[in-house]
Amino acid sequence: MQIRDKVFVVTGGGNGIGRDVVLELLVRGARVAAVDLRTEALDGTRALAVAYDDRLTTHTVDVSDRAAVEALVTEVTTAHGRVDGVANVAGIIQKFVPFAELPYDEMNKVLDVNYWGVVHMCKAFLPALLTRPEASLLNVSSMGAFVPVPGQSVYGASKAAVKLLTEGLYAELRTTKVAVTLVFPGAVRTGIAENSGAAIPGRSTDASVKITSSAEAARRIADAIEKGAFRVCIGKDATMLDLLARFMPRRSIEFLAKKMGSLVDR
Repeated sequence: MQIRDKVFVVTGGGNGIGRDVVLELLVRGARVAAVDLRTEALDGTRALAVAYDDRLTTHTVDVSDRAAVEALVTEVTTAHGRVDGVANVAGIIQKFVPFAELPYDEMNKVLDVNYWGVVHMCKAFLPALLTRPEASLLNVSSMGAFVPVPGQSVYGASKAAVKLLTEGLYAELRTTKVAVTLVFPGAVRTGIAENSGAAIPGRSTDASVKITSSAEAARRIADAIEKGAFRVCIGKDATMLDLLARFMPRRSIEFLAKKMGSLVDR
């Protein structure tokens, strides 16, 4: 779909990939409603988008709050007149601990944001998208949906749920004007660990580890919206794990468990 002059809602718009998606869409001529839990983070996005301030609105919303998301639909349509696309980028990780040590409140928090937040946004905005001559619904999963990262079993489960939900939406909407896109980022340089309150133990300094910038991830996401792509892997690591998980599922789990097992080593 054409991005210029379209109206997009982007969750997680206050930091990381979400912030850069907001900026990228603005550069390409869109109007954007940036959504985030933290007002100060949205203020930071606005400061970076000062050249496009007349096309940007910011909305402090907890996507895990169904009523707040439902109210957001009216808020955005009042500000912009319509909605042509939704990009569900918001997400958090869990603390790097084995499943047996992860408290239920931490599990609920991860599932509420990563899965239910996407459900709420899709459910609330889909009726508006279906009225448009062309529309986009994009959900960000993770390479953790292919293969479990040590210490991130519930996070991976939440992103696997987003994968299947999005594939189901694609199946249901394939004969409509709503293009459904599923994104699998690999390692991307963002502040997700800090924003999640889950510092990464022994953060790797291995120069051979290729980490995609959030700006590059945002460009890939905007390209996917323009092309109406169904499925996008971002980063060589995500592409490799996608293939490995398809052809050697058990080997892929063992490979990542050995490579990244230090994340939960005592």
